[in-house]
Amino acid sequence: MKRFALAPKPAMGRFGLIPDPETYLYWLLLLFPASSSLSLSLPHQFLLLLQTLASLSSIFPLCVDPSDIGVGVSDRNLKMSRGRGVPMMDLKRSYDVEDRVVSVSIPSIIEADEADLWPLPEIDTKKSKFPCCIVWTPLPVVSWLAPFIGHIGLCREDGVILDFAGSNFINVDDFAFGPPARYLQLDRTKCCLPPNMGGHTCKYGFKHTDFGTARTWDNALSSSTRSFEHKTYNIFTCNCHSFVANCLNRLCYGGSMEWNMVNVAILLMIKGKWINGSSVVRSFLPCAVVTSLGVVLVGWPFLIGLSSFSLLLFAWFIIATYCFKNIIT
Repeated sequence: MKRFALAPKPAMGRFGLIPDPETYLYWLLLLFPASSSLSLSLPHQFLLLLQTLASLSSIFPLCVDPSDIGVGVSDRNLKMSRGRGVPMMDLKRSYDVEDRVVSVSIPSIIEADEADLWPLPEIDTKKSKFPCCIVWTPLPVVSWLAPFIGHIGLCREDGVILDFAGSNFINVDDFAFGPPARYLQLDRTKCCLPPNMGGHTCKYGFKHTDFGTARTWDNALSSSTRSFEHKTYNIFTCNCHSFVANCLNRLCYGGSMEWNMVNVAILLMIKGKWINGSSVVRSFLPCAVVTSLGVVLVGWPFLIGLSSFSLLLFAWFIIATYCFKNIIT
């Protein structure tokens, strides 16, 4: 029984449940003296030894080269590093992982990125909440003479309206000149929101990066807000339309960075929706009243003068926007 104490302590192999050769020797040392105590002859002991080896091999598949028995630990590790004795299950598992990694394509990444656009809340006209919308309202006096001119703003994803209402001032959730009369909801999937330089979905790339990109819709509005907090308001050169155009250029909305006061106004004029009938009345009734009074009191020259005023305003914005780009901001 003393030889039991001299046997090496069993240890699990380097592959988890698979034992090392030392463990096999341990079991043999345990069984061999037991066979001696049974007073078996030497041939019977040798036969019992072979049966024991066969039984252990069926229970614990040998994944280590038998030539490694008696070799130092560092030598065995060197052989293992060369790929000897690696279970096929582990190899197959590693190949499966590689296949899964390679199978992730760029379109799937883009789809996952689009899935990050959480659903927008519903438009609430009573609370003036218009998620991702351009909103418009008539201006006092100016809209009475030229009804196509008004004040606009752009809304965050939660529906809060932001508008450039004065020098160094951005209105937040307090739309200047009254509640919106018209709105147009924009599609966030048409925006270029690159996570890095290589993530542009627009054709501009470096130009977009140089102008200023955004990771989300609200991030673009925040960046434009910080920029316009240092600008002087001017109804002819830098107004609320300029702020909305700057946001759309930062978003590269519709794959374009050519947004300006004119095409923003035309977009809203063509595709915008009226909130209700009273909004239409509120927008055009003052102009109709002023025009009627002018014709009655002054005559047709008033109508000619009013038309000339509207035409001059329209011509100024067209010429200044497309011919003198350094004037319009």
